[in-house]
Amino acid sequence: MGKLNGKVALVTGGNSGIGLATAKQFAVEGAYVFISGRRESALARAVQEIGENITSIQGDVSEPADLDRLFSQIKKEKGHLDIVFANAGVARYGQLGEITEELYDSIFEINVKGVLFTVQKALPLLTDGASIILNASIVASKGLPANAIYSASKAAVRSFARTMSTDLKARQIRVNAVSPGPTDTPGFNELVNSSEVGQHRVKMLSSTIPLGRLGRPEEIAKAVTFLASDESSYITGIELFVDGGMTQV
Repeated sequence: MGKLNGKVALVTGGNSGIGLATAKQFAVEGAYVFISGRRESALARAVQEIGENITSIQGDVSEPADLDRLFSQIKKEKGHLDIVFANAGVARYGQLGEITEELYDSIFEINVKGVLFTVQKALPLLTDGASIILNASIVASKGLPANAIYSASKAAVRSFARTMSTDLKARQIRVNAVSPGPTDTPGFNELVNSSEVGQHRVKMLSSTIPLGRLGRPEEIAKAVTFLASDESSYITGIELFVDGGMTQV
């Protein structure tokens, strides 16, 4: 018996990185998993990697019509949800003084609007006692340079975990945030290689992370699985840092 045996779960942004690792872990623990993402080819590869108890649905969480289609298919196939991991997100650097409206919109549309409406549109399908996990980030607690917009978006996500847990307490639906530190994912590697800011930051990691290395997607996935499972039945509204100690010392 897995920790999530018989559960139905949704992972947005489940086609790579932390989302894919979490979808795999959910399936290993006995859940039936729906994954969504913007790239059909990446979703197809993810489904092939996971193998069983998996359905992919292409869509963009910042588009309400795509979310409606996503939840309509889940309702048709399974009728309910027990777990939502609102993981889809984007990260881009932006130096203060050079931040554009396009940069702001591109980050907040997915990281804030996408998370909010993913959860809100999932509510009719969520069972009482369900678990919602929001993917925040340590950047909400750190004053890293060139991160003003991304950090603010993740601070909003962390705030959602508090307010949503209060809004949903009558249904015993738990809402928690997981905040990864630097994690060895395709998205992270693409980001840090996109600018001198990112390359400098990678060089500094060994001295700022007590464990002296990047996190692995599988390590974040195990923390998310804990928050999704009954093992965390008396935990709601928290921010669980999975960062090698980076924000703690």
